[in-house]
Amino acid sequence: MKLLYWLDEWLTNSRSQQQARLPMTGSDLLDDVFVKYEFVDLDKPLLFTFSPAGTNLKEQDLHEDYAPWGYHLARKQDVNVISFQHLGQSNWFRSRNLIFFLEQLSTLLEPFTYRLGYGLSRGGFAIGAFANLLQLDQVLLFHPVSTKNQNIAPWDDRSSTEIAQKFDWEGDYHDLDLGKAKGYIIYDPTNRIDRLHAKRYPELTHLRVFGMGHGTHATYLNKFGFYKQVAVDFMRHQKVDIAQFRQQTKTLRFKEDYYKRLNKANSSSEHRLGLLSKAHNIVIGEKEAHVQEHQAQIDVQPLIDIALKHKDEHPKDAIQLLEMAQLLVPDDPLVEHKLKQLA
Repeated sequence: MKLLYWLDEWLTNSRSQQQARLPMTGSDLLDDVFVKYEFVDLDKPLLFTFSPAGTNLKEQDLHEDYAPWGYHLARKQDVNVISFQHLGQSNWFRSRNLIFFLEQLSTLLEPFTYRLGYGLSRGGFAIGAFANLLQLDQVLLFHPVSTKNQNIAPWDDRSSTEIAQKFDWEGDYHDLDLGKAKGYIIYDPTNRIDRLHAKRYPELTHLRVFGMGHGTHATYLNKFGFYKQVAVDFMRHQKVDIAQFRQQTKTLRFKEDYYKRLNKANSSSEHRLGLLSKAHNIVIGEKEAHVQEHQAQIDVQPLIDIALKHKDEHPKDAIQLLEMAQLLVPDDPLVEHKLKQLA
């Protein structure tokens, strides 16, 4: 627990002296949780991240340069960060050693006046459970699990719930406790269990993404940088640009894979499949209008200029550039004329 000793000694300095001793980085191993931290500036937020399921790691996999989930992204945004990475497959941050560490840590963070929490799924549970203890101001949660206590959430019948029962779900920090924290929760309302967990966070702003799913379905969104962009905005500005978020989710609707994922997630409901089919047909028309609208705003003159400049030395390349321009603005008479000249 090197961090606790360092913080305890560091707090004896004045604020200017504390700042002068930064940056500081290090790591600790707390039973079955690895923690890595870096403090860079007292005037920047302090971000906590907890790893989600699927980032399973063993102690022998740890090395000097290993970074827990969310750590590198936080460092790129130049915020202070403490990242917790669970070890092993079934690990819900219930270790007594980890809890003791967090209880001690919470008393040593006074210089950091603004604190954030970011978690996904299992990591979202940890952010919610420890938010009040760590005095978080803002949280960003993607389809979190609020608890695995079956008396509180009897409707959570996932296989992970049964496996998780080997841990204590009656003791401290077994359920969400946001304290003063506000922020955002992002989830798929078509996922019954996620929707019911999300309802237990009335203090947060609810942002719904149809078809986002949970677990493997959610990896689809990573291809388009969905998680990353929202998290970056949250770390940089301590808020999510909801208008931009809506635009991002609207753009997802134009991707064919999106409907394949939705159809798969709702395969057991004929009613929902019918609604999805209608929505898909409407969006096909919207997509065509969207493409035409943006084509009207495209300036292909630079492509034409480069093609004409190099038409003698590289005629094939010039033709390819003009053909690309024609794809962007298929009805442009100038592009058609220049293509005929070079053909």
